[in-house]
This record gives sequence, structure tokens and C-alpha cells, in this order.
Amino acid sequence: MIDGTAVDTRPTKIMYVAEATAHAGRDGYVTSQDGQLELKVAMPPALGGDGNGTNPEQLFAAGYSSCFHNALVMVGRRSGSTVAAKVGIGPNKRRGYGLAVALSVSLPVVDQDVAAKLVDEAHDVCPYSNATRGNIEVTILLG
Repeated sequence: MIDGTAVDTRPTKIMYVAEATAHAGRDGYVTSQDGQLELKVAMPPALGGDGNGTNPEQLFAAGYSSCFHNALVMVGRRSGSTVAAKVGIGPNKRRGYGLAVALSVSLPVVDQDVAAKLVDEAHDVCPYSNATRGNIEVTILLG
């Protein structure tokens, strides 16, 4: 929302569609339609699993950090930066589960005020940020 007005972040034109299929839930595997992705998935030990595979939260963290970093490069035209994502999962108040994200952004050799402006612009551009805005807590740490 800007000044109390909802901002429409839906795409006006679909330019690419990613397709993936989960087999056997959190203790199975995931594949992409183009064959580029085939991963074993498993519950992490913290949630009672054996941890012998990746999990949806790791995949989300990888996607969000990669997407946000690309948005940062796009708005800042700078290299040498990094974005790390931490995705937390836990019970919510509606008998389900929710996510929380912390993005750690490193912009070496950039003035702190300039870096903060670039991060704000990237947060406006990034599709993951637009998809999660108002739905889950996203904290951005600039270091």
C-alpha cells in the first residue's frame, strides 16, 4: 500500500511460466517440466524428519535470494553484491503454518544511504517481494 491505497502488482503480461511437480510431498521428490530440476525432498530434522534431502523452505530461500539479487543488480547496475535468504516456518493462528523471511543484503563499497535506496528499489521490483508483500513478514538487513 502506498498512502493507504492498494498497489496492484499482478503481471500485465505473462512472459514465462515455470512448471514443477511434487511427488510424495515432503518425503518424496520434485521435478521440473524441462528436466532441469530433480531433487529429493525431506522434512528437516527440526520438523521431525531425517533431513536427507532439500525442503520447500530451502527452495523458497534460494528462489527469493536469487530473484531479489537480480532486482538489486537491475536497479543498481552493480556487481559484487550478495543476497542471502533465511526462510522460517512455524504454526500460525489459523491452525496452519506460516513463513517469515529475512534477507541479508551485502553491498560492499557502496555508501549506506545509497545502499538503502537501492535495496528499497529492489524490494519494489522483485516479483518475490511483490508476491509476499502483506502476506508474510519480510525483514531486510543491510550489511
